[in-house]
Amino acid sequence: MKISYNWLKQFLQINWSAEKVGELLTDLGLEVEGIEVKESVKGGLKGVVVGEVLTCEKHPNADRLKLTTVNIGEKNPVQIVCGAPNVAAGQKVPVATVGTVLYNENGESFTIKKGKIRGEESHGMICAEDELGLGSSHDGILVLDEKLKAGTPASEVFNVETDAVFEIGLTPNRADAMSHYGVARDLRAGLIQNGLSPELISPSVSDFHVDERTLRIDVEVSKRELAPRYCGISITDVEIKDSPKWIQNRLKAIGITPKNNVVDITNYVMHELGQPLHAFDAQKIKGNKVVVKTLPKGTKFTTLDEVERELHKDDIMICDGESNPLCIAGVFGGINSGVTENTTSIFLESAYFNPVSIRKTAKRHAINTDASFRFERGIDVDFTDYALKRAALLLEEYAGGKIASDIMDFYPEKIEDFQVFLSYENAFRLIGQEIDKETIKNILASLEIKINSETEGGLGLTIPSYRVDVQREADIIEEVLRVYGYNNIRFSRKLNTSISFDSNKEVKIENTIANLLSDLGFHEMMNNSLTKEEYVDFSEDLQKDQNVEMLNPLSADLKVMRQSLLFSGLESVLHNINRKNNSLKLYEFGKTYHKINSSYKEQKHLTLFVSGARNSDSWLISNKDADFFYLKKIVATILEKLGIQNVNTSPTQSDVLSEGITFSVKEEKLLDMGLVSNKIAKQFGVKQDVLFADICWNKLVEFATKKQIKVTSLPKYPPVKRDLALLLDDKITFKEVHDLAFQSERKLLKEIDLFDVYQGNNLPKGKKSYAVSFVLQDENKTLTDKQIDKVMQKLQQTFEKKLAATLR
Repeated sequence: MKISYNWLKQFLQINWSAEKVGELLTDLGLEVEGIEVKESVKGGLKGVVVGEVLTCEKHPNADRLKLTTVNIGEKNPVQIVCGAPNVAAGQKVPVATVGTVLYNENGESFTIKKGKIRGEESHGMICAEDELGLGSSHDGILVLDEKLKAGTPASEVFNVETDAVFEIGLTPNRADAMSHYGVARDLRAGLIQNGLSPELISPSVSDFHVDERTLRIDVEVSKRELAPRYCGISITDVEIKDSPKWIQNRLKAIGITPKNNVVDITNYVMHELGQPLHAFDAQKIKGNKVVVKTLPKGTKFTTLDEVERELHKDDIMICDGESNPLCIAGVFGGINSGVTENTTSIFLESAYFNPVSIRKTAKRHAINTDASFRFERGIDVDFTDYALKRAALLLEEYAGGKIASDIMDFYPEKIEDFQVFLSYENAFRLIGQEIDKETIKNILASLEIKINSETEGGLGLTIPSYRVDVQREADIIEEVLRVYGYNNIRFSRKLNTSISFDSNKEVKIENTIANLLSDLGFHEMMNNSLTKEEYVDFSEDLQKDQNVEMLNPLSADLKVMRQSLLFSGLESVLHNINRKNNSLKLYEFGKTYHKINSSYKEQKHLTLFVSGARNSDSWLISNKDADFFYLKKIVATILEKLGIQNVNTSPTQSDVLSEGITFSVKEEKLLDMGLVSNKIAKQFGVKQDVLFADICWNKLVEFATKKQIKVTSLPKYPPVKRDLALLLDDKITFKEVHDLAFQSERKLLKEIDLFDVYQGNNLPKGKKSYAVSFVLQDENKTLTDKQIDKVMQKLQQTFEKKLAATLR
């Protein structure tokens, strides 16, 4: 949020430097992120002076140029070539001297240089108003008051104002500081704590009165809870024109482009006092009545940006007497009810709308305006009529308006100020040291927090209406502490701590697997648990009625909590691919969320994503793309690390995978893994294969066992390797061969490996060939050929009997 220092000085008479004020504001909790110097005319007209045209003659080498000599207040006059048709001797004119930097309407700079124009030297430029940034006219040079003295800086003639603008990183709770008056009020409290006693000057509205009661527009509020207070006033004889320079300068300083006097005044008062206002063209309010209500869902309404929007049944709308919508209350005006150059009478609105309702409406329609920014955080309900009077007086003065009605103030039930009791003991405990009680009371008084009662143990307090965020004792203590100064709190040089020992089994297992995956080249990612509502439509395994919806979603992309980690993971995959990171190995620990009937269920998962090459490019090794078996090996490594055995596999039933398998233990599913279907990958714009594993983390932890590490000496006797080429039914898996081999020979068989699979025309239908290697070893002696042949014969017979295998 931008705050003008010159504007602050309208409320506080201080002469501190902007840097010093910025430091105090930061100490008070209004963090100043930067200070920018702003000028009412870009460049400040530095180098531009008043010049007197002494002579003006026709250029000898050009019909449309003139040769002038100009007194610019120096010892000798200068010669300037000028092309303006209205330049004449005796005039006082603005002159940009050599070296002056001027700016065009787009902010682009150009430097005045000494040069020759058609053979004649020119030492400067006589300027038009658009060349100085003072207007848009380029009909001729700007002729000044003849009484001005040559050499007078143009910045003095045109009252160029230099301002320091604070960029404040306002926290959402500080609704009271969303205006210059609010910041000045807080700054005053800090100045008092620093030994100063500046007066807080409030804009006067004592001259407010009704000129003539000729235009009464009634107000009706159908839902009081949505608009607890609504004020309005009619103003006639309004002349739409430019606002005065001082208002334009204030608005420009904080980045607002002036439009016309009515719009500028409503913006000015909003940034001055924090109260949003809205001006309606009174002639467009049918029935001379304003009704605050909601409209049926689906009602069409076109806003000022010419976008037709579909209203929600809970949107607060400002309507006329015939129920025609005029404005989305507190958010955005309508295209058919706003002020135009033909407007002559207005209805000026100042209201207090329900903050939650405004926030939801703004989010639903993806509209963020200065008004909604303030309403949704909570404004000062007691400033509603005061701000209306302030704006009405300005409109009288600068738009020629006449106040044509009494203030229509709908405020049936006064919002009472919060009452809080502050315990000294609690304050000292939370602050960490004792603060003098009189200092505490002075700080509270400077914050306009009223002391109703006082006991030995504490204070009974009334919180002013503008501090909507201060409702608890802890909030009061925070207020005292920030004004007293965090830097003034003593702290000990001794640091006490204790060593914690985390015996949580799940945390240990998570760290173990995370370290394992990182060692295997994976990178951990953390995605948002909030996601798009339509993602559940991508899989029949997910159900829309199980979505956990946000009551106040930040956007349509963050509307529900995820039922699967796949889709947010694919978003991350696409994000990396779009940035030329095509080889990915990612993992994520996260939860899914489901609404089942009236209860909610959270499930923790570990997901793996693999896409592209297995390893980074290297001249030492040829790279291969990751495939199904690569991911299966990673999954098997995880299960082996956790000591999970007797795992069964079966074809997956998941519709998000085009091919895959399910791992289970004791008929309970551990995980699904496989290749993400092209249909889903295309939904995210991912064109390369993505391998995905979804592990039920809670089940994995449940079946994990503490794996004992056994240390043995290296065997003294050599191993022996033998191969078998087995002809098998194509439904038989290598796991069956593997397990059967170890069941048959437990003592001498050490390893078994599948090194080739063949399926082709030379084999009988429904058959495949496995080339399997076996490693045999005796730890106590060297194996003889007889022993080896006996083991291999035993294995062959087992395969023939159990698997109907034959040797090729």
